[in-house]
Amino acid sequence: MTVTHGKYAGVLSILRYNWHFYGVSVCALVGIGALLWFRILPRAGKAVVVGAAALTAFWTLSSLLVSYYVYDYRGVTRWNWIPRILLFRPQRWLNIHAGLDESTLILTQFFPNTRHTVVDIYDPKEMTEPSIARARRLRRSSEPAVAGKLDALPLPDRDCDTLFLLFAAHEIRQSARRTVFFQESARVLANSGQLLLVEHIRDWKNFAAFGPGFLHFHSRDEWLRLAHDAGLKVEREDRVTPFVTWFLMTKASA
Repeated sequence: MTVTHGKYAGVLSILRYNWHFYGVSVCALVGIGALLWFRILPRAGKAVVVGAAALTAFWTLSSLLVSYYVYDYRGVTRWNWIPRILLFRPQRWLNIHAGLDESTLILTQFFPNTRHTVVDIYDPKEMTEPSIARARRLRRSSEPAVAGKLDALPLPDRDCDTLFLLFAAHEIRQSARRTVFFQESARVLANSGQLLLVEHIRDWKNFAAFGPGFLHFHSRDEWLRLAHDAGLKVEREDRVTPFVTWFLMTKASA
């Protein structure tokens, strides 16, 4: 089976999963427009409202443009850049997602005749963003997955030589729970294994693109802390685009 990716599939998915954000933005702009039209604001208030409207309009448009650039134009989630950055070709790999699996089928094409496991760590109590719950309802994965908990992945120790965390770990909102999850991920990783983490980073570039929405991401320092606390070390780090960073990790004690 070949994975297809429409010309605007990525940005349309962003709209579908986050329509509440864009709906609020549009309503805010309409409301501001009405206030300005009827001239019911004092001059000082008008300046503040116009500034707020400009920022709202800018971040609404920029988030869509950057989403198109990342997911459609650059095709980050086509994942064809993954095989060339890995330390070795996986033979026993694990793909962990948080309720939305957009990578397993592609990975099986890149790494045929290998053993793989898919684990879904989605928990509505842990992952409270409405977008991930909506994405889960709207787009069911065709690839079977086993349910896993952040502190109890359903695999034995050192079971996989490669672990993929592709736009999934940021959904774990509590810092302590992320720590537990990374320690559990290190447990199931072979001593000579590799872990690939792909995420947007909470930095000025993603702030410029997504505005306050960048708070949904975590900082580079946080990912490095999680790696350190789990006994992992970053072997390689780079950006796929200015907005998406990947970290390739191994066990520090190996």
